[in-house]
Amino acid sequence: MSEIGVAGAPAERATDRPSVASVGRRRGRDPWRRPRALEFVTWGYILWSLLPVGIAVLMSFSGGRSISTWQGFSFRWWWKDSQSLFHDAALHHALFQSLLLSVVTVAIAVPLGVMFAIGLDRYRGRGSGTANFLMLFSFVLPEIIVGIAMFLVITYLLKFVLLGTTAQILGLVTYQISYPVIIVRARLLSIGREYEEAAMDLGASPNQSVRRVLLPMLWPAIFVSAALVFADTIDDFVTVRYLSGAASSEPLSVKIYNAARGSPTPAVNAAASFLLFSSLIVIALGTLLYRRATRGQRSAMSEFAAQM
Repeated sequence: MSEIGVAGAPAERATDRPSVASVGRRRGRDPWRRPRALEFVTWGYILWSLLPVGIAVLMSFSGGRSISTWQGFSFRWWWKDSQSLFHDAALHHALFQSLLLSVVTVAIAVPLGVMFAIGLDRYRGRGSGTANFLMLFSFVLPEIIVGIAMFLVITYLLKFVLLGTTAQILGLVTYQISYPVIIVRARLLSIGREYEEAAMDLGASPNQSVRRVLLPMLWPAIFVSAALVFADTIDDFVTVRYLSGAASSEPLSVKIYNAARGSPTPAVNAAASFLLFSSLIVIALGTLLYRRATRGQRSAMSEFAAQM
């Protein structure tokens, strides 16, 4: 039987109605045409952002002392000259300081962030909402406020903590801990509690279910968190500059800033390029490890869901 409308006429089917695309084609235009204006603005923004970075990286391989005139390809300002990145004592020590701050910050902030994320996700008692708000508040708080606040706290309250490496690590951990919290919590929401409950049904204690079931499934998010914290810490400038003490505690980002205000050589470009390359490599490795780790977990989750 045909469908009858209110007035007795056959009802119009959804498939009989002309689509927006067909109406647009009948009128001589494609309603889903490529947004060329938006595409032009997007590529213009990308070129405007990356062109200065590309020029700075290119000039780090220049053979002369000028930072604005190309004088032939050379690795002079990376390691061949006495003032190069890996031979200049000040730049070499600043590079070591940047790597030290990044590694120590990752080693402290990521485990604390993972524990904080598990606690926020599993605890629903009094104070959980306040703790969650404070975590998100620290994530959106401008870094300059964190740097100034940590400087005042260490200068006037924690006087036993001297400005330098220890103060820089405290400030960086305070600011960076929100990254693993947010990333791991997002992973926890996608996992759910079924695996922990299944492990406890099989006789595991809550601690064993977290250690043997939950943490292995969180490793991809932990890898990504560590990569982001490292990449954001190694080129950090605001926090480490406020909390720097003697010249020996200044990382590479502060040395670049100080050198750029004087008469810089292409070694400064090499130092900035090193920070850029190290951040990109760490982020790429973290993304690759995340995809490899979650590939097997996604298939395992689908099989587990099919069996439920």
